[in-house]
Amino acid sequence: MMTRNILGGTLALAMAAMGGAALADYPEKPVSFVVPWPPGDLEDVLTRMIAEDFQAEYGVAAAVVNKPGGGGGPFPGAIEVANAPADGYTIGSFVIGVPVVGHQIGIDDLTPAQFDPLGIFLTYPFVIATSADAPYSTMEELAAHASENDVALGHFGDVLTPTQVTKALAANMDFEWGSDAAFDALDCNTLASGDADVINTTLQLILPCLDDIKVLVSITDERIPLVPDAPTAGEVDETLDIALWNGLFVHKDTPQDVREKIIAVAQKTAMSDRAQAVAKETGALVYWQGPEESAARVAQDIETVGRIESILE
Repeated sequence: MMTRNILGGTLALAMAAMGGAALADYPEKPVSFVVPWPPGDLEDVLTRMIAEDFQAEYGVAAAVVNKPGGGGGPFPGAIEVANAPADGYTIGSFVIGVPVVGHQIGIDDLTPAQFDPLGIFLTYPFVIATSADAPYSTMEELAAHASENDVALGHFGDVLTPTQVTKALAANMDFEWGSDAAFDALDCNTLASGDADVINTTLQLILPCLDDIKVLVSITDERIPLVPDAPTAGEVDETLDIALWNGLFVHKDTPQDVREKIIAVAQKTAMSDRAQAVAKETGALVYWQGPEESAARVAQDIETVGRIESILE
């Protein structure tokens, strides 16, 4: 009996040692950072920086894989991450719509419990802007003007969080948009041509004409340094304190030491000079918010999205 116990104990120790070594070896094969959108936007640019630094740090191939599939779903790239092995070799780079909204629009694979955030690193510089000669300079003045005049809103689509916030702001401030329409591009020409009186767009698209426009509000966590006088949506209406962000997510069963290796690189990349240069050039907010804070943020944003849906019903 004693011999059996000794052999059993030795075998258990050997298996534990082997398991520990296997975990410590991560990564030992190529790693994919899945972006469920086409290449070229801010989340793609910054995720590529993270992949480059990951490859340099650990000596294995790491690349961004773009798997677009519609702004309102079904997010095939995110579904791939949800169904991949929980080993850290398939990492999702997701906007708020995947973990917060995906399950609410019937994509069962995208329940919040399916993923854990490693960290959120980007807030898109969405703003509500108008022409410099518009007869309003704040949301309050816009509300007063719109109560007696038709004001046309341009946006990128109803499914986007910034569009939802823009419409909820109007509802809470007791005014209606005279009309609204989705555009493929919302830039200086949209306002100059009169196609829309107010646009909900990203600051980088209107930087060339920043002197010829007014930013009424930013739909961001904090004020954008390039337009510091524009309040955030949360400052105007604290019930609508939400932004379009992007973060790294893994399957909920991913081992902790694997998570820590990914986080170590991503956090360093987000705070690097080249990532901060992207922020300075575009008006984006680039930072690192850790796993616990990110999880709390997701939970809070789920509540806020539910509140917005109730407002817009």
